[in-house]
Amino acid sequence: MMDRDQLISFRRDLHAHAEPGFLEYRTAGRIERALAGLPVTIRSGSQVQDLSGVVNYPDPATREHWAQLAIAGGADPERTAYFVRHGTALVAEVAGNQPGPVWAIRTDIDALPIREADDDRHRPARDGYHSTTGAMHACGHDCHATIGVSLLHRLSDHDFPGAVRIFFQPAEEGVRGAQTMIDAGVLEGVDRMLGVHVAGGKPTSTIVGSVVGGMATRKLAVTFRGVAAHASGSPQDGRNALLAAASASLSIMSLPRFSGTDTRLNVGTLHAGDNVNIVPALAEMTCEARATDDEVIEDLTARVLQVIAGTADAYRVEQQAVITGRAVTISPDDPLVDKIIAAAGQLDGVPEIQRHSPQGGSDDVNLMIRGVQAAGGQGAYINVGANSPAPHHNPYFSPDEDVIFTAADLLERVVRNG
Repeated sequence: MMDRDQLISFRRDLHAHAEPGFLEYRTAGRIERALAGLPVTIRSGSQVQDLSGVVNYPDPATREHWAQLAIAGGADPERTAYFVRHGTALVAEVAGNQPGPVWAIRTDIDALPIREADDDRHRPARDGYHSTTGAMHACGHDCHATIGVSLLHRLSDHDFPGAVRIFFQPAEEGVRGAQTMIDAGVLEGVDRMLGVHVAGGKPTSTIVGSVVGGMATRKLAVTFRGVAAHASGSPQDGRNALLAAASASLSIMSLPRFSGTDTRLNVGTLHAGDNVNIVPALAEMTCEARATDDEVIEDLTARVLQVIAGTADAYRVEQQAVITGRAVTISPDDPLVDKIIAAAGQLDGVPEIQRHSPQGGSDDVNLMIRGVQAAGGQGAYINVGANSPAPHHNPYFSPDEDVIFTAADLLERVVRNG
């Protein structure tokens, strides 16, 4: 079994070689290596991930860039080529020696497109394991992967009821990866579905039985196509895609809010044009809608799409808007939260146990939880305090590594309790 020092070394290795969503080639290979020799079944490729419905999957040049980075970082070239072709999701399953429920635990593995801080105020830089890939584990997914690996090592004695599946999920950021695994059938036979996430804003080892609520979301990629023309000599012949996108951006941000429901709208990127004296013929934009109500998000998204279509019509340009990611709200099952709280009470070194805490953002593990619940099972989403000096998605995010062991202790206790 991997000891504490080995697990910390593993986590720091993942951290130093952070990879974005759907490009976690080295990360997936390192997880496989960390599980080598254990009595677990590991599935990958089309068995656990259906990529056919992914919009804006990384293009060949991007995949090749990250594959070469992975290999330069010590990844096996053959396994890297496999992940490039078939996707990076993994499902590792271990069976107990007694009848019991089938547990699934989601641990996400992707990083964010953030350049990590490299000064001495930041522990990973100070201790020599900060990322230089251009991506950063600024949300703790390196910890989550380590928690999953640790739990599989602990449960390799088979002394528990039922079975445990660890979902090593790519592309949580942008809420894109969970659906690819759901579409491949990974939820089949699952009785209890858990998510686990470090909570950088809570004291180390504080345990939350489950977050609640959260925000349903839709992420959109939008393209406006116009006609190029000389900006001075013949502007009347042009159709300005940039102006259409800019106008749509302002209109999206001006949409009315909903009484009784918290909503968010954001235009995240806008890229357009070729030169200062050319009417822009192409503009590409990303935006998102969020709401604390699953019905409201459908209405709000429909309004966003109407704005895009209407603006394109007004500027006489073509438009295409596609949904690239989605998530739903979460309503955990009380009996399962009871079991988590009871297990937390059996642990030492836990400063506080909270039954519930609001989920401030969006997470596609909620789709997995909702899917298991719809089939008659139970679900919850555990948070464990990590006391980071900076918030999530920040270049100085740095969770206390003790969170790994508290979370693994908790999950082990929950599973062994049956």
